Amino acid sequence: MSERGALRARLDLLAREVAKFGAVGAVGLLVNIAVFNLLRHTTDLQVVRASVLATFVAILCNYVGFRYWTYRDRDKTGRTRELTLFLLFSAAGAVIENGVLYLATYGFDWNSPVQSNVFKILGIGIATLFRFWSYRTWVFKALPAEPTPPEEAARPAERFLEQRRPTETVEPDPVRN
Repeated sequence: MSERGALRARLDLLAREVAKFGAVGAVGLLVNIAVFNLLRHTTDLQVVRASVLATFVAILCNYVGFRYWTYRDRDKTGRTRELTLFLLFSAAGAVIENGVLYLATYGFDWNSPVQSNVFKILGIGIATLFRFWSYRTWVFKALPAEPTPPEEAARPAERFLEQRRPTETVEPDPVRN
């Protein structure tokens, strides 16, 4: 495969991964916003506390989607390690997400229902970039590539040598010999 073809294949895989991550994230977003607004309107919880609870409900929902759909082909050997890292990076994302809401609510006194939802969604967007990077890099690690058989590994070198061979044969100079 040419370098251009290999790059194209890698970009196609990344695009599929981003699409699947986005689909699971969209479901998580709906869960997060629904639980947030439900808690906000049916309980006396403060805005950021309701947001933190909603975030963790969405995180649990997202884990199932990521493990069994988005990253189902990734390494499954260290589930305890995977879940621990998932929760750790999810908690960091929750701090980012709810930090934006906290700043808007308590720093700028923007806490109407519309403002709360806008800053909740903005925080989710920023945290999503962090989560995508951390989940694909540390949590759902790619399986190692299958080793290339020796005959396949030698083909690029053989092609290179074939291209370097002169097309004409040069007769030895009788004077020099």
